[in-house]
Amino acid sequence: MTITALDPQDRYKATRLWLFAVGLTVLAQIGILHLMGRIPICECGYIKFFEPGVNTAGNSQHLADWYTPSHIIHGFLFYLLAFVLFRRRPLSMRLAFATLIEAAWELVENSPLVIDRYRTATMAIGYQGDSILNSTMDTLFMVVGFLFAARAPVWLTVSIAVFLEIYVGWLIRDNLTLNVLMLLWPIEAIRVWQAGL
Repeated sequence: MTITALDPQDRYKATRLWLFAVGLTVLAQIGILHLMGRIPICECGYIKFFEPGVNTAGNSQHLADWYTPSHIIHGFLFYLLAFVLFRRRPLSMRLAFATLIEAAWELVENSPLVIDRYRTATMAIGYQGDSILNSTMDTLFMVVGFLFAARAPVWLTVSIAVFLEIYVGWLIRDNLTLNVLMLLWPIEAIRVWQAGL
């Protein structure tokens, strides 16, 4: 049965259930990161809204950094994926699906294997993994991107994604596209270019 076949009261209950699943997924992410030994906040002992350094000890430790746009773009992409797979399902269910993917990625990204891969294959030479705060914010920024994509015209969402990729790529010589490429299939010429930062 699709959501359109439900009466308003049932739709409301279904929405609440899926939003509860979103919250539960984020809490599970936090709990698992804690069990993995991730630090709650930056070892510096304070929280910044934005960490401007790329290869600094504060990167991936605070509320936002130059990789935050990548997580917003995750939201755009996961919205598209959920729309293709679950077009007739409620938005809240698609959001729960997207949150599950993002949370799973955050756990994989903070595993010793992937942290080591980042250090050896990408420009993140001193990468130590995310703080729990930063990882949680990455997921919440994905949610922001997802909800934006759900409401905005497609052309605007695509334009913002392209702008963010170009701007961040120009500014820090890294972005979502380069990050994925260098993680999966490192190219020496790109690594040399990125090292010139």
